[in-house]
Amino acid sequence: MTANSQLQQTLELIQLERQADLEYYRQKVLLRSISQRTKEGTTWYPLRFQRHYIGTGERLIIEVERTNHLDQPHAFQSGKSVSVFSNVGGKPEKNHVNGVVNFVRDNVMTITLNSDDTPEWLEDGLLGVDVMFDEMSYREMEFALREVMKAEDNRVAWLREVLLGSTPAGTRALPAVATIEAPLNDSQREALHTVLASADVAFVHGPPGTGKTTTLVQAIIATIQEEKQVLVCAPSNAAVDLLADKLGQQGLNVLRIGHPARVTEQAMSKTLDARIAAHAQYGDLRDLRKRMERVRGKAFKFKRHFGHHEREERRMLLQEAKLLKADADLLEFYIVNDLLQNSEAICCTLVGSSHPTLRGKKFKTVFIDEAGQSLEPACWIPLLRAQRAIFAGDHLQLPPTIKSADAAKRGLAKTLFEKGIARHPKHVSMLTVQYRMHEDIMAFSSRYFYHNELVAHESVRHALLRPNQAPILFIDTAGCGYTEKQDPETLSRSNEEEAQLLIRQVEQLVEEVGVEEWIQENITFGIITPYRAQVDYLVKLAEASSILEPLHGRIAINTVDAFQGQERDVIAISFVRSNDKSEVGFLGDIRRTNVAMTRARRKLIMIGDSATLGAHPFYSELIDYVQGKEYYKSAFEILY
Repeated sequence: MTANSQLQQTLELIQLERQADLEYYRQKVLLRSISQRTKEGTTWYPLRFQRHYIGTGERLIIEVERTNHLDQPHAFQSGKSVSVFSNVGGKPEKNHVNGVVNFVRDNVMTITLNSDDTPEWLEDGLLGVDVMFDEMSYREMEFALREVMKAEDNRVAWLREVLLGSTPAGTRALPAVATIEAPLNDSQREALHTVLASADVAFVHGPPGTGKTTTLVQAIIATIQEEKQVLVCAPSNAAVDLLADKLGQQGLNVLRIGHPARVTEQAMSKTLDARIAAHAQYGDLRDLRKRMERVRGKAFKFKRHFGHHEREERRMLLQEAKLLKADADLLEFYIVNDLLQNSEAICCTLVGSSHPTLRGKKFKTVFIDEAGQSLEPACWIPLLRAQRAIFAGDHLQLPPTIKSADAAKRGLAKTLFEKGIARHPKHVSMLTVQYRMHEDIMAFSSRYFYHNELVAHESVRHALLRPNQAPILFIDTAGCGYTEKQDPETLSRSNEEEAQLLIRQVEQLVEEVGVEEWIQENITFGIITPYRAQVDYLVKLAEASSILEPLHGRIAINTVDAFQGQERDVIAISFVRSNDKSEVGFLGDIRRTNVAMTRARRKLIMIGDSATLGAHPFYSELIDYVQGKEYYKSAFEILY
């Protein structure tokens, strides 16, 4: 297939994904009553209004608290687009205003409203908030694909043919770069060399714990020394904020483009809004806006007698306000351009690179982190602005999130990173020294996914939770009669007996180490399971445990996706699946299991049914591995 025919197919697939996402939203939100939505976590209603205040960039922020279904899991998280509504007067959702979630903590949510004024109905009671459909992202992805297909005789057309066509990726003479401060290992230095020597594209493949972010930061610094400015992107706000923070720590002038509500507290000072407010000429801008508001207010002041003279006076005042607004807009344009010109690293999400502030701006190099999780159409948005692209990620960890199974199966799940690695192996550098986990925790993933090339650094190679304690324990529940159950409404799965066994193992481990030692040594613990229903049941069991009570807040229980990019001293995994048909379902995406296992630093506990799991070649090999290392136990050995 030609590059353009591939892009046409990708366009059709992203439209299919948009339909699936919209249908999911329609079924979960638009077609449900408020009581159903509240029960399912796509709506909070009724809310208790707490307060409102002006935040970064003079934006209106409200704080609300939900008053029922307090333990109900929900769909709200930082950066989500939402609609705040009021049911005053018995007219459902008559009044509403859109906004973006800043953060959610327990049952309290703060929201930045897309409104200059506080809505009059905000404190009338019967408030609610709905999750909204993200139309803008799809619009930008489709626009980017069409622009790439249209491109002729320019860098975008060249990159299209390099990444999707038959044009080979070029190299260039290594630029003269000042010395790199951070100590890098051999594979990291080789990756840096690959990045600097690439004329078109380069790929940094970073398996778990290999210092991908460290390497990428040094590659960005070296590129800035040559080019003065780069664009830095990632699919999620969290990944962008991490990079912005790391680059800021290196003393770089970082500008974070994006809605302040979607940015972490650490990165807030780098946002465009915060940087405008800190600019030397912001005082003049604020004074101009205040004068404009005063003049407009005077123009619309109520007059008892409104004749020709008053009408003329209003016209002149409105003309003055218009001139003041033009002056303010011009000054803001100058401030924004001043900030853009002097920034060394401009950081944003892939979709965020379409921000109006960056319109018409071009970069020599764009860096795309977490490229293994980035949808191809989203990657083309920043690539429209670049002459050269550096991708970093790991296509053997979590894939992009896709709602349409059909679109995923037909190729949308395959990323530009994965395609590029296959097309241009000479422009790929894999990092091989990992700094996270004990060598035996690492070994199986290294063998199965990474051609046995990973090496545990001396600092972690033999790191155990306690001397002489095995780094891995696999508990096999085969023959115990622990059968999975499926929730008829959510279709999620749970295995209550397996969850109970896992919590008992966790309690036993805590008792072995000692609660005081656990707290003093600040040992971190994560429990991972692929299914939301199992997460909910494990949370209940952990909260009811008197042994684990002193460690509440220190033990994180969640799905695999929530742990991507994180690590813990101890990880316990509940595989859940146990059935007569040996169906592994969701577990068939073994990249998720790769992520789950490689979060552990010093201890990995896995619980599953070998009779079910063993039908899949990956889990069959995993069971052979733990048996060969004598890290395997039957549940019967523990229970009886």
